[in-house]
Amino acid sequence: MKRYTINLRDEERDELTRLTTSGRHAPRKILRARILLKADEGLTDIKIGEHLGVGIRTIERVRLRCATEGLSAALNPKKRPPKRPKIDGEAEARLVQLACSTAPEGRGRWTLRLLGDKLVELDVVDSISHETVRQCLEKKRAEALEDAKVLYTAGTERRVRSGNGRRARGLSPSL
Repeated sequence: MKRYTINLRDEERDELTRLTTSGRHAPRKILRARILLKADEGLTDIKIGEHLGVGIRTIERVRLRCATEGLSAALNPKKRPPKRPKIDGEAEARLVQLACSTAPEGRGRWTLRLLGDKLVELDVVDSISHETVRQCLEKKRAEALEDAKVLYTAGTERRVRSGNGRRARGLSPSL
């Protein structure tokens, strides 16, 4: 059952038609424009859903936003507040400290899940996934490589390599 009827003016209809047929636009924006055009034709939500392959609830939300906030709001997504990071600087430092320490008893090395479980056990964070642990450690590794401009030899060829592993041009190999 539709609660909000859509009655577009000629210029709004032309704008939506132009948006759906020409230029490059986000797929969601084009779909919302097509929903509004079909709603303006007088089709029911069920018929629009069948024509466009979208759910009834999506159509209801687009109709609601168009009726209450206007055409522009119905076409464009809402701004979402930024998500607060799970790990702050203090927790990152504790994670790196744990990762550099010796592995727990009976283990050869720290795993991402073990590190996450240990952070929870130490009340550093409430909960954390192994993927968040991996991303944090990868970020710290990249920062360390960026800061370290140390040259090192690679393998038995004794070539001088830069901190990123590439060949350091113009430098003679160490003896």
